[in-house]
Amino acid sequence: MSLLEDCVESGASVGFLHPLGVDECERYWLGINPLLKDGSRILLVVEIDDKIVGSVQASFCHKKNGLHRAEVEKLMVHRSYRGRGIGRKLLNAIEVAIRERNCWLIVLDTRVGDVASRLYRSAGYIEAGQIPSYALSSSGSYEATAFFYKRNQ
Repeated sequence: MSLLEDCVESGASVGFLHPLGVDECERYWLGINPLLKDGSRILLVVEIDDKIVGSVQASFCHKKNGLHRAEVEKLMVHRSYRGRGIGRKLLNAIEVAIRERNCWLIVLDTRVGDVASRLYRSAGYIEAGQIPSYALSSSGSYEATAFFYKRNQ
């Protein structure tokens, strides 16, 4: 099972609903290819034994008033590899890559109560606020999302 499929099946809030079909998964990855090529997005992966077990993305703002910021998206770690520090390593690495692009403000969001919130807080991210009923979950309920930011200097 692919990383994205595994994360969606385990309830991760990464923009997809369970069940995630192979076709939808392939369309997603093919859809971000042009963004990776034009540099508006970067993707980092962790591979163990020829298997992608973690990934994270950053998207860059191209508005003239937002060239200093980037958004961390889809930090994912396969269920069978969680608890090994892979998420933290990915977060640290994406921050370095963002800094190398001269961006010093990072924003991200996650479902309220997700384990990811603890990771972000421990990495120095500050919760800016929450929006109730922001995203639909696989269970059919609308759940709140918390928005975080960090100055990456």
